[in-house]
Amino acid sequence: MLYGRNSVFERLKTNPQTIKKIFLRDNFNVPHIEKSIKENAIPFERLSHQGLERIKHTKDLQGIVASVDKFQYMPFDDLLNSSKDKQLTLLFLDRINDPHNLGVIIRTAACFGRLAVIIPKFEACEVNETVQHVASGGENYVPISMATNLSDAIIDAKNYGYWILGTVIADDSKDINKVDFPFPLGIVLGSEGKGIRHGLQKYLDIRVRIPMNGAKLSFNVNIACAILCHEISKRRPA
Repeated sequence: MLYGRNSVFERLKTNPQTIKKIFLRDNFNVPHIEKSIKENAIPFERLSHQGLERIKHTKDLQGIVASVDKFQYMPFDDLLNSSKDKQLTLLFLDRINDPHNLGVIIRTAACFGRLAVIIPKFEACEVNETVQHVASGGENYVPISMATNLSDAIIDAKNYGYWILGTVIADDSKDINKVDFPFPLGIVLGSEGKGIRHGLQKYLDIRVRIPMNGAKLSFNVNIACAILCHEISKRRPA
C-alpha cells in the first residue's frame, strides 16, 4: 500500500501502470490528484475515515491510499551498464535499518539527481511501505538496486572504473572540503550506529570526514548523505 498525497501523486505522474486501485476518504478534495486518477483510468473508491483506516492502519494517510505493485529493484548489472552514460554517482548503503533514514536518503537522491542507491539484501531495511511514504515519490526517480553482497557490488563498481569514497572517523580521513572528488564516484555510507563495516573500508579509495565545529556528536546518516550529495552536485561534470 502506498499512502500520502505526494507519494500517490508522484506515482500517478511517473508509473501509473503500477497502481491497481486508489481509495479516497469520502471528503477528499484535491483536484489535481483526482484529475490524474481519472486521466489514467485508475479504479477508485471513496470510503469513510474508518473504512480507509481498515485498508491501511497508520498515521499520515492524508485521505488517500493506493494499492500498488510490489517495488521492483533494478538489477545491479543493469544499473552499472547504464551508470556511465547517465553519469550516475552510486550510493552504497551499509546496513541502514531505519526505514525513515532510507526514505529520506532516497528523497534526497531524487532531489539532487543523477544518483543511484544500492542496498544490501541482508541486515538492512528494504524499500517497504514506510520507506516509500517518507521518500514522497522519490523512489520513482532514483534507480535502486538490492545487492546480495555489498562487497562484491563495490568491487564490480571499482572494476567498472568507479572511485569509492567513504565517511570514516579515523586519523587518516581527510576534511571533505580539502579533497578532490574523482568521477565516476561511489559513496559508501555506514549504519546509524556502527558506521561502515571494516570489511568494506578496505575497498575505500578515499576516506573523508565531515568537519563539525560544534558539539562532539555525529550527523545522522541521512544528514551526512545530504551533505555529500550537495558536494557531489557542486563538483561533478556538467
